[in-house]
Amino acid sequence: MVQLSVLDLAYIGEGFTPADALTNALDLAQHAEGAGFERFWLAEHHNLAGIASAATAVCICHVAGGTKTIRVGAGGIMLPNHSPMVIAEQFGTLATLFPSRIDLGLGRAPGTDQRTWQALRRSPDSSQYFPQDVVELQALLGPRQENQAIHAIPGEDTNVPLWILGSSLFGAQLAAMLGLPYAFASRFAPQALMQAVSIYRERFEPSTQLAKPYVMVGCNVIVSDTEDEAKRLFTTPQQNATRMVRGTRGRLPPPLDDIESFWSPMEKSHASSMLACSFYGSAATIKEKLAPLIEATGADELMVAAAIWDHQARVHSFELLAQAMV
Repeated sequence: MVQLSVLDLAYIGEGFTPADALTNALDLAQHAEGAGFERFWLAEHHNLAGIASAATAVCICHVAGGTKTIRVGAGGIMLPNHSPMVIAEQFGTLATLFPSRIDLGLGRAPGTDQRTWQALRRSPDSSQYFPQDVVELQALLGPRQENQAIHAIPGEDTNVPLWILGSSLFGAQLAAMLGLPYAFASRFAPQALMQAVSIYRERFEPSTQLAKPYVMVGCNVIVSDTEDEAKRLFTTPQQNATRMVRGTRGRLPPPLDDIESFWSPMEKSHASSMLACSFYGSAATIKEKLAPLIEATGADELMVAAAIWDHQARVHSFELLAQAMV
């Protein structure tokens, strides 16, 4: 049976505050733990009005401290924004506080714009060094080596599990070469999914962390009591995607009764392409709708996002999904 996990962006809904978003993130994690989800990941994004997880390691500490058994991690940390040493210390500290519960997913994209790079004191070419930075981070989190001069304390020998995140073939090749689990971000960039998964499995080399390939597929899933209500709730991610096309991102909007009045035909085409790996339905139908994706990719795990404006509806969606997939 495929594992289920939660990707949370700590969405700030229209009419709500960052404090509400972080409170809701912990509440969702507690319900996800109770429903049997494998892990709960938060993602690094900067300079976005609708996302409260910019200080990702701090948010992970908040969630891990309020839960007991569910794995908590980053999905992911955009490594070009940071030095490997700092990330090793942050996640080594988390692993020390919450042993055997912390994951570290790593992305190559900066996840922001050029002005924000500058505010982060990073340069646009930082992503060129991503493979070297991953190897350096891996070493800092691994056992102490003879004559090693630089040590992450805490961090050293915590062996925090690393994941490579990607939406292109580059990440698949790197994950395979390093023998790391691979998470494909098909929830917003599904076009290269099948080719990336195939390359990853073909080229995978076993490592001390992982003996055989492990594929996580990201997707958007919204479940409600009826098909019509799930369709209505899905108009929130449809609005979000359209705003990305327009370059007018904001806080997470409430659902609409008529999405066709919101977007133009061209915007609908672009947004629908971005949301191609998205599914909505009732508890009675969602398993059947997800089955072709699981079969085609051979996914070991689904990392599920659900951009639902109403928090209780969002919690309910994840609980219905867990029940449906048993």
